Amino acid sequence: MRTISKEELKELYEKDFPLWAEINLELLKEKAYELVDWENLLEEIEDMAKSDLKACISYLAVILEHLYKWDNLRSLTHGREKGGMGWIRSVEMAREDIKALLKRYPSLKNKLPMQIERAWAEAVKNIRKWLIKIDENPHGYKFPQKCPYTYEEAMTRDLRKELEK
Repeated sequence: MRTISKEELKELYEKDFPLWAEINLELLKEKAYELVDWENLLEEIEDMAKSDLKACISYLAVILEHLYKWDNLRSLTHGREKGGMGWIRSVEMAREDIKALLKRYPSLKNKLPMQIERAWAEAVKNIRKWLIKIDENPHGYKFPQKCPYTYEEAMTRDLRKELEK
């Protein structure tokens, strides 16, 4: 491997991330710890640790969005979605995605329920976009500040049974 200064390596982080990662990996393998770009490497490791939790939060937001639409906005579909089946399938798929991630990364099981308000904020943002898309004024709707669903409800409520009623 060619010699590279710490300053050049830091610049490479912005200019050519894959090469930066490759060089840092080689430095770690060679135990040349003094040359590693620790600042950016630690930041990347932290981001990696957060990325799967972010994915779970996004899936949870989809669930909350569709539960809320099911409970409060079904009348706005005007026949476009037969009984909200698209929402039901979306909830079911998002739950499966969450379960898969929690199985793969068990440490997220305790963290995800604590993120319900963050997921709710994302859900409200998505509902507002949906309202605009169907030519509704999102400002005419008051959304609860606090998530109206518990984590347990989000993960277990059976909309198919509700549809059968």
